[in-house]
Amino acid sequence: MEHTDIVIVGAGISGIGTAHHLRGKCPGKRFVILESRNAIGGTWDLFRYPGVRSDSDMHTLGYSFKPWREAKAIADGPSILRYVNEVAADDRTQDHIRFGHRVTGASWSSRTATWTVEAEQVETGKTVQFTCNMLLMCGGYYRYDKAHDAGFEGLDRFKGTVAHPQFWPEDLDYTGKRVVVIGSGATAMTLVPAMAAKAADVVMLQRSPTYVVSWPEQDKVANRLRRFLPEKLAYAITRWRNVRKDQSFYRRTRVEPDKVKAELIGGVRAELGDDYDVETHFTPRYNPWDQRLCLVPESDLFVAIRSGKASVVTDTIAGFTEDGIKLGSGEELAADIIVTATGLELAVLSGVSLSVDGTAVNLPDVWNYKGMMYSGVPNLVQTFGYINASWTLRADLTAEYTCRLINRMDELGMTMCVPQLREQDRDMPKRPWIDDFPAGYMQRAMHLLPRQGDRDPWRHTQNFDEDRKLVRDSPIDDDVLRFSNPKVAGGDVASELLLASSR
Repeated sequence: MEHTDIVIVGAGISGIGTAHHLRGKCPGKRFVILESRNAIGGTWDLFRYPGVRSDSDMHTLGYSFKPWREAKAIADGPSILRYVNEVAADDRTQDHIRFGHRVTGASWSSRTATWTVEAEQVETGKTVQFTCNMLLMCGGYYRYDKAHDAGFEGLDRFKGTVAHPQFWPEDLDYTGKRVVVIGSGATAMTLVPAMAAKAADVVMLQRSPTYVVSWPEQDKVANRLRRFLPEKLAYAITRWRNVRKDQSFYRRTRVEPDKVKAELIGGVRAELGDDYDVETHFTPRYNPWDQRLCLVPESDLFVAIRSGKASVVTDTIAGFTEDGIKLGSGEELAADIIVTATGLELAVLSGVSLSVDGTAVNLPDVWNYKGMMYSGVPNLVQTFGYINASWTLRADLTAEYTCRLINRMDELGMTMCVPQLREQDRDMPKRPWIDDFPAGYMQRAMHLLPRQGDRDPWRHTQNFDEDRKLVRDSPIDDDVLRFSNPKVAGGDVASELLLASSR
């Protein structure tokens, strides 16, 4: 059994960023990163489908400490993967990674003030253990080994090729083929123009429309600033500017949704012309940002549609035939390849089961603390990014907080910290982990996630400005986070707090 101060679960964009913060702000701490796959990068190494790219600009999706140097702000997957690997190489983070280690469980002991983390060695199936004082969950929020199954009955009747973007076949040749992409999210809208460059015809088949906005691939202001200012200053200015723009737009969708909707639909009509049926194919039934907007760089989706190489069909699926898809309208879409871009399956805490002093933690029974910790669960921090902004904005905040927390515990001479409900918090209404976001992939798992309250620090704000005040600017010590040193006191306080905090 290997002991270290900190275990980080996941070597994706969150885990690599957290490791950087630890090296700079907690230089005396030892840590290991447990990664189930055999590569750094998480999402950006896993997804290999045509055209894979970010749907956030890289001046906000990039780390606060590592300037994005490439001209394209809306970057392709390989470029983002290179960037994450550069950070790891700069810090020699790979020396701390145990590849092929899938974490399955973690148990807290108050007697020793440690987590015992169990991991399966993927190649051998052997279970190994690590002990640590602090457990950092940086594994993202969806399953890498399983995508969402939309439950298409009769798909096996189709005699052509079926592919899912999460498990893209490396040898799939779609040159000159008829392709139907099922879905209307960011993945589908990335695949359609990318595949249209080589395929004979690409159809995006959607049950209902999504908001789509065209965006320049390059940030001209950022590129100009980089020519005249020091790199880090130019990056910081661009990052601040883009965060402000994104936050301002999101606020507008909350206070004047009809006006923003008209602007977005007007933008699509300007791209496709008055003769195109924008009402059917690009006018959602919900308000902007009730679900994620889809960003298309340089109008690539619209260019593909205008060229005649791609089209959109809005209908339901009645069934599958040997040669394609039977629609609810009675029409049939012929296809050689069907791509099921039907979404993700969320993984709560990367599928890791938790226990505190022998008592299993049922996450729906615990309360979120500042979007990072859980009531009654000691020495554990989870990184969960934004659904309405760049993931890394929140990941950086969480890593900074974690370092401050670790250092504060050392200053106090404490080995354990745990959020505990105050007496005035016990009547809080139980609110879902994320409010006001009815996207299917999130709603399917909401009952498995911790709850949030209606007051700080129990809110999960999903708001960068509010989180900066709550996470970065507020003191670590408050009347909720309880510090102790059970190794000295000899008490079994963690299990008591878990029971009390879940009531």
